[in-house]
Amino acid sequence: MAVERTLIILKPDAVQRGLIGEILGRIERRGLKFVALKLMQIDAQLAERHYGVHKGKPFYAGLIEYITSGPVVVGIVEGPSAIDAVSNLVGATNPVAAAPGTIRADFAVTIGRNLIHRSDGADTAAHEISIFFNEDEIRAWDRDTDRWIIED
Repeated sequence: MAVERTLIILKPDAVQRGLIGEILGRIERRGLKFVALKLMQIDAQLAERHYGVHKGKPFYAGLIEYITSGPVVVGIVEGPSAIDAVSNLVGATNPVAAAPGTIRADFAVTIGRNLIHRSDGADTAAHEISIFFNEDEIRAWDRDTDRWIIED
């Protein structure tokens, strides 16, 4: 099982609704750890870099407007199969279709306010991490409890 890094963004709806601790806690309780974390305001230029793959789609302008509408929490999650683990914790893009117990199923009802972004693959994760973090902002560290979470 490979140790991976993936990006998450707690979107403005998660921050405004006071769900930061709940969502980050679910990720940590799963056994994953944060190697970078920050509260920030995404400007239009950064939003366009991040969501550039959606340019030209009908929802693109609204997506840019929304992600820049308030503060977000951006983090890098690390752990065995972190990309799939985070994806499973987050749930389907449409919260109505998300599996019970996932973040989106428990706290969201519409696609446009689905609380959290997560990278969908290794290449995407690497690209997104490079957009939001410089190498000097990422902290590799050993967690004492990892021996109880990760099998050698």
